[in-house]
This record gives sequence, C-alpha cells and structure tokens, in this order.
Amino acid sequence: MTIILDIILPVFGLVLLGYGAAKAKFFDDDAIRGLSLFVFNFAIPVMLFRTLAQTVLPESLEWGFLLSYYLGAFAVCGLGMASAGLLFGRPLEAQGAAALTAGYSNTVLLGIPLILTAFGDAAGLPVFLLVAFHSLLLLPAATAVIEAGRGRAEGLKRLPLVTATGMAKNPIFVGLMAGLAFNLLGLGIPGPVDAVAETLGRAALPCATFAMGASLARYRVAGSLAESAVLIGLKMLVHPALVWLLATQVFAVDPLWASVAVVMAALPTGVNAYLFAQRYGVGIPQAATAVLVSTGLSLGTLSVLLFLIGPQ
Repeated sequence: MTIILDIILPVFGLVLLGYGAAKAKFFDDDAIRGLSLFVFNFAIPVMLFRTLAQTVLPESLEWGFLLSYYLGAFAVCGLGMASAGLLFGRPLEAQGAAALTAGYSNTVLLGIPLILTAFGDAAGLPVFLLVAFHSLLLLPAATAVIEAGRGRAEGLKRLPLVTATGMAKNPIFVGLMAGLAFNLLGLGIPGPVDAVAETLGRAALPCATFAMGASLARYRVAGSLAESAVLIGLKMLVHPALVWLLATQVFAVDPLWASVAVVMAALPTGVNAYLFAQRYGVGIPQAATAVLVSTGLSLGTLSVLLFLIGPQ
C-alpha cells in the first residue's frame, strides 16, 4: 500500500489529471503540443544535462546492464515481428511497426518520473544510460525492417546518416551528451545557470506526466484487438521477464540497476511507437491501441512489480 500511495499515485495521478483535462477540453491540441514540446525540448533535456553533469560516474560502463535490457528488447521486437507475420499474416513492413510496438518503452514521459520517484537520485545514471541508447538502437532497427519490406535499398543506404542527423537534432540526446561532456571534463555549471537549470528540472517530471496523460486523450482503441493484445502482452509481461532473467541470472547486474532495467522494460508502449507507425502508414491502429491500453494496464502491473522488486 505504501508503494501505491508514495510512488504510483503521485505519478499516475498527474497522468490521469492530464487525461481528464484534455478530455474536458481545458486543453486543445495546440496547448497539449506546446506543453509536450516544452517537456521534450527544454525541461527534460536540461534536467538530464544538470543531473548527469553532477553525477559521480562509475569507473567502467555496466555492459551487463545494457546487454540485459537491450537483448531483452530486441528479443521482444523479434517476437512482435513473428506474431505479426506468422499469426496475423502481416507483410514485412507491418512487422517492423509491430516490433517497435512490442519493444519500445515509454522511457521519458513515464519511465524517468516513475523510477526517480521510486528509487531516488541513485537511479538517475542507469535510467539516463537506457534513455540515451533507446531511440538510437530501436528506431533504426525498425526502420531497416520497413525499408527492406518495401524493397527500398536507397532508404537502407541512407539510414546511418539519417540516424546520426536525427540524434544530433534530438534535444534529449544533446542534453545527455552535454552533461556527460561537462562531467568528464570536470566543468562546473555557473551558479546562475545552475539555478535556472534546477528550476526547469523541477518542472520536468510533473509536466512530463501531465503531458503524457493529455496526449493519451487523442488515442482510440481500434484495429485487430487480438493482434494488439499479443503486442501488449509481449511489452508488459515478456519484456520485463526476459530482462529480469538476463540481469539476475546471466549478467549478475547490481540489484538497483537490475531493478531499474526491469521496471523500464515493464513500462507501457511509448508514444514514439505510434508516431513511427503513423509516419510509415503501417500498424497505426495496433500501435494506438497498445499505447492507450498498455498505459491503463500499467497502473496495476507496475504497482505489483514495484511491490516485488522496488525499494523496501
């Protein structure tokens, strides 16, 4: 009960408040988009920059931690592809969208607020490591599958350049890299700048969760419910189970870092999976359903998970 009151309700309370505000038309689409842009382009990047610049870095990179999460993520993406192709007869390009729907977590809008609330500042570094590589690894892989399915060799050739350009323009990635650079170079953040960054950082988490709830009001349950149910099951159950197995039984990851990886894997499908499907015009109903339903279900599944492996 303490976990629900102290961790789940503060985070999901803001999600529900944002959802209700959007449904009640207190915020129109332009206002929601503006808030989301503030979160993605300013608040979260500045918070990540400040935190990483001031974090004590480990002497070596936790490869077991990264492998536990991303081997699990790619395995689930593969299962998502297989389910779309073998069970539902989808072509290769639709399988690429299904892969991302099954394996792409809502790391920024929900993962960062939830994990920092649950585990505190000690969880900051492992969270930020996963966020740094999340889109960098998963989006190009799904793009490659779609381009291959459409027989566009030119698209595959341009993929590395498109990926590099996209990451260079991604404010969250830039914030992480800038914070890491400040840390490694031993640079301090000037007092007035740090004060502004701290203020923005305090706004980041509540604004992120509110914006997430507001954005959910635009989604509808649609398409093949059976197909969406399989993808949601892979995301909510199989993904965290695989990551737990790898982190605890294969790589012997530090308990706190292992818990962070498992919770990140148990997060609902991220909004980017829907935006990706929309961009390529494949798997849109399944992605929309997965984002909406998995987020609703995660209120229960994450409560149980944090009870089992969260802070005692």
